[in-house]
Amino acid sequence: MTTATKTYELEGQILEACSCKTPCPCWIGEDPDNGACDSFVSYHVEKGQIQGVDVSGLTLVKIVYIPGNVLAGNWRAVTYVDGKGTTEQQQALVKVFTGELGGAIADLAKLVSENLEVRVAPIEYHIKEAQGTIAIGNVLSAEMAPYRSADGKPTKLVDSIFSTIPGSPAYVGKASHHKVNLPEFNLTWEYNGRNAIQGEFRFEA
Repeated sequence: MTTATKTYELEGQILEACSCKTPCPCWIGEDPDNGACDSFVSYHVEKGQIQGVDVSGLTLVKIVYIPGNVLAGNWRAVTYVDGKGTTEQQQALVKVFTGELGGAIADLAKLVSENLEVRVAPIEYHIKEAQGTIAIGNVLSAEMAPYRSADGKPTKLVDSIFSTIPGSPAYVGKASHHKVNLPEFNLTWEYNGRNAIQGEFRFEA
């Protein structure tokens, strides 16, 4: 029996850092701490293909302003796609993460009502279990570490409402530093000691 080729198959890490205190209330469907949220959401593809194009190792980041409950939508977003990829790879990633190719990711993409711009830039992603750094030139930088149990294991959140893999653990952490500099879109902030949480994603269509 021949298995039909999927339009895309992607697996990797989803990371969110924002202005909320820890842990982020969005992951359990509650309103942001201050009524609105300054945030970025990154998708680091560990392995995957889009319409036959291998996009393994590349990252896409949405810098967003969330005006209320995360599930209510109306996000404003600037999207950065990894400059380390080819034009073909970059275009493929944008198609998936803006919802053009359907699937579950299209439901998440609908939360964004204003796609302000798509830009290409090198994205430095060095994070595992909510430990490490992410940077996009002078536009975005963050450093984070997970909370840990008494025996040193990273603290996990499971069965949360804002999850791309039901039952998959998310690592609860804190960003010692989180800065975004996009004044042309009124997306400029700097926070210390706020939420950072990392989960896993698996998307296909």
